[in-house]
Parts: sequence; C-alpha cells; structure tokens
Amino acid sequence: MSLKPLGDRVIIKQDEAETTTASGLLLASNAQEKPQRGTVIAVGEGKLDNNGNLVKPAVEPGDSVIYSKYGGTEVTADGEDYLILRADDIYAVFSK
Repeated sequence: MSLKPLGDRVIIKQDEAETTTASGLLLASNAQEKPQRGTVIAVGEGKLDNNGNLVKPAVEPGDSVIYSKYGGTEVTADGEDYLILRADDIYAVFSK
C-alpha cells in the first residue's frame, strides 16, 4: 500500500454496506448506511503525551474494529477505498 498513517492516525478498510435487511428486503444504494466496522490496515507511530512520551495506538494491523460513524477521511489509493481516522475515533476491537 502506498499510504502510511502519521501520528495517531489509523487506516481502515471499511466492511461492505448491508444490501438487505434482516428480513431479506433489498436496500436501495441511497438507503444503505455507512458501515461502522472495518479492518485496520496500517497504524501510525502514535502521539506524544503531556510528558513527551510516545503513546502507541491500542490497535494493530489486522484488528477488526468499530469506529465513529462520521469520523475520518475517505481516500482512494491503489484502486481501493480506505478511511483514515484518529485512534481515538475507534470505539472497540472485536476479540480474536
């Protein structure tokens, strides 16, 4: 990948949006919600705390995470869509 996140930023590959409801009805593309779940692709080196110590993000590449619905910046690199967001915008990691 040609992207490398800086500071406390994380690059995420978003999961696909749901195309059907739980009851099996098809959703129009404009009715599909943005997914809030994805896989961590790359992690920045972290940020400095008040004492000047480097604090690394709590996630690592390969983690499946839930993140803020409206956070981050969508980018396209190497023909793939990614989301770049701060580590603080990640709410949870699915256990392996």
